[in-house]
Amino acid sequence: MAQRMPAPGAQHPAEWREELNPQAMAGQNEGIAGPHPEQDAATAYEVKELHRRLRNAFSDDELKRIPVLPAGARLEQGATYLDLHRPGAHEFTARGDESAGPQNWYVLKSSVGYPVWNRLLAAIGASTMS
Repeated sequence: MAQRMPAPGAQHPAEWREELNPQAMAGQNEGIAGPHPEQDAATAYEVKELHRRLRNAFSDDELKRIPVLPAGARLEQGATYLDLHRPGAHEFTARGDESAGPQNWYVLKSSVGYPVWNRLLAAIGASTMS
């Protein structure tokens, strides 16, 4: 029989949990049932500066299908992102402690598919990780 792992922080006595592990779920992926901030995100069409930057490479319908993470959204550990706010930026793999800031236009690779992803890389002059 498989042994169940305690919830993060549950190994500590209740009265000390918050003090010993104040951010017990930081960096944890929630799984399919967990929050996915890209579902409530604005799109590249709605971010006006980004829309102007990409309008020659993408149609309005395509831009409406490119979710941009809102500020404060935690990035999924191990997922690949691109910051469309920085021309020439490179794709990166997120760590568990990262989140979107007000100056980031993060797009999750798995939310757009390979053809759109490759066109985004070309449109902003991005370099790929080696």
